[in-house]
Amino acid sequence: MNLAAELDRRAWVVQVMGLPVSVHLRGPEVRTDAVAERVERVFAELREIDAVFSTYRPESVLGRLGGRRPDPATAAPVVREVVELCELARLRTDGWFDADRLPLPAGGTGFDPSGLVKGWAVERAARWLADLPDHDLCLNAGGDVLLWTAPGRPAWRVGVEDPGRPGRLLDVLERERGAVATSGTSRRGAHIVDPRAGRPAEAVRSVTVVGPDLLWADVYATAAVARGADALDWLATLDGYAGLLVDAAGRVRATPNWPGTRPAAQTRAG
Repeated sequence: MNLAAELDRRAWVVQVMGLPVSVHLRGPEVRTDAVAERVERVFAELREIDAVFSTYRPESVLGRLGGRRPDPATAAPVVREVVELCELARLRTDGWFDADRLPLPAGGTGFDPSGLVKGWAVERAARWLADLPDHDLCLNAGGDVLLWTAPGRPAWRVGVEDPGRPGRLLDVLERERGAVATSGTSRRGAHIVDPRAGRPAEAVRSVTVVGPDLLWADVYATAAVARGADALDWLATLDGYAGLLVDAAGRVRATPNWPGTRPAAQTRAG
C-alpha cells in the first residue's frame, strides 16, 4: 500500500522576500478553510519579516539604517534576535559568515543579514503549522527546504540541483524531518562574498547542507561557499550536519555522512 498516494495533498506558492515560497501539505484537512488560514499566516509573517529586514526596501528597518548594524540595546526584540544570531554565526563559522562586511544594494559594504534571515524566518513562520495533527509539511523558500512528517508517514523526496546543468539533479534525498539548504552561483551569480578577501567567492559552484535546523543549514552552506573548495573538511566537523560540494571545475564531493546516493568522493567534469 502506498500511503503517500492515499494522503490528500495541497500546495500554495507565493512570491515573498524576493523569491518563490511554497507550502506543501499532506493530510486529512488540507482542503479546509482552517488550514488555508494557517498557511496564509505563514506568508503574512514572511511579509512582515521582509518589511523589517529587506536591504532592497528603503522604508524597511535595515533600509533606513543604510547598512549600519542595529544597536541591540535599542532595537526591537526581533531585530535584536537577528543581530545576536549573526554574531553567533560569525563565531560558529570562524568568520566566513560575516553579516557586517557585505555589499549593499546602494553600493558600499555594511550590515546585511539576508544569508541568515531567510532560514530563520521560514522556521519562525512554520510554527503556524507545527501543531496540525496528522499532517506533513514541506516548506520550500527558493530552494531551501524545511520538512517534517507525522510518525509512520513516508519521507519527503528533495532533489539537489546540478549547478552546471540547471534543471537536472545531482542527487535525491529522502528526509522525514529537518532541513536542506543550498548556496551557490548557478541562480544569482557570484553573490556570496569572501569576507576576508572582500571579493566574490568563485571557487565553489554550490554547497548543499542537510541538518536539523534550516537557519544553520543555510548559514553553513553560505559560509562553505565563501570558504572555498576546502570547506568540505570543515563541514565534516559539524555535528548533525552533512554537505555536498561542487567546485568550480565541476568536481562533486560529499562529507562521509552525506545521506544521499552520491559517494563521499566522486568526480564529474562539467
